[in-house]
Amino acid sequence: MILVTGATGNVGYRLLENLDDAAAPATAIVRTDGGAVDLPPGVEYVVGGLDDPPAPEVLQQFDQVFLISPEIEGQAEMEIIFIDALVAAGHRPRIVKMAYDGFQDPDCAVRFMQNHRLIATHLGRTGLPVVYLAPTLFMEELLGSTDAIRDEGLLPVPAGAARVALVAARDVADVAAAVLTGEADVDDGDVVVLTGPEALSFADVADRISTVFARTVEYAPITAEAARSVLREGGLSSWQVNGRLELYEWINNDAMDGVTESVRKATGHEPLPLEAWLGEARAAFLRPAGTSLPRF
Repeated sequence: MILVTGATGNVGYRLLENLDDAAAPATAIVRTDGGAVDLPPGVEYVVGGLDDPPAPEVLQQFDQVFLISPEIEGQAEMEIIFIDALVAAGHRPRIVKMAYDGFQDPDCAVRFMQNHRLIATHLGRTGLPVVYLAPTLFMEELLGSTDAIRDEGLLPVPAGAARVALVAARDVADVAAAVLTGEADVDDGDVVVLTGPEALSFADVADRISTVFARTVEYAPITAEAARSVLREGGLSSWQVNGRLELYEWINNDAMDGVTESVRKATGHEPLPLEAWLGEARAAFLRPAGTSLPRF
């Protein structure tokens, strides 16, 4: 039995679909019964949260847990509460834990990675079996620039000339499904770094956007302070804004420009190229301002 947290997000939703296709017994966790309407059709669920775990007799049903949570200030505390509840329940499931690539580097000071490092340290103390999936920057990160791309023909990112091997959320979900169903050849303690097929500068990304959408889009390398204003307008908290800026400073140090074969090795298919992802996401980039984003 598999328990999936983050079940309504881009990765979790696709993971549940994959597990259903594989006839793998999976259950989602949602905060309220009403939250189940955002799950794939027919998916079973339990009510609870990372900081309000289900009862021990519920948690005892699960042999594996896919663990993912939002990038918020209390992320480490929430996941640790949930991990402790799993330990207290006594069944000791295997954890498949999502973490940014870089969390395994003790010199990485990005707060998102530091949170994952705290969680990994705690997991190590529990002795629970765990596999880490560590993607680079998601292609879905580009969805935050849809208005500027559509209205101004600009891709504003504080990344200088750095290159990054952007990866699609669907590929991450595919790898997670392969690990949870035993199709992927991984061992407990492994850190599986997930990337797209090539490392691209954001000038390259703008060129690909221009080609796919048949319009000129230019890369606008903005300063950290300009990015701060954009991120604040996007509704992020101060903690999240500072984290995003730290993340891009990390990227600027060429920390996410490596390319791995992990997606292919785990799933048997090549990772999605940026052009293919952009084609599928076309509606999101062309949508009127103020409308909601579709799921990918």
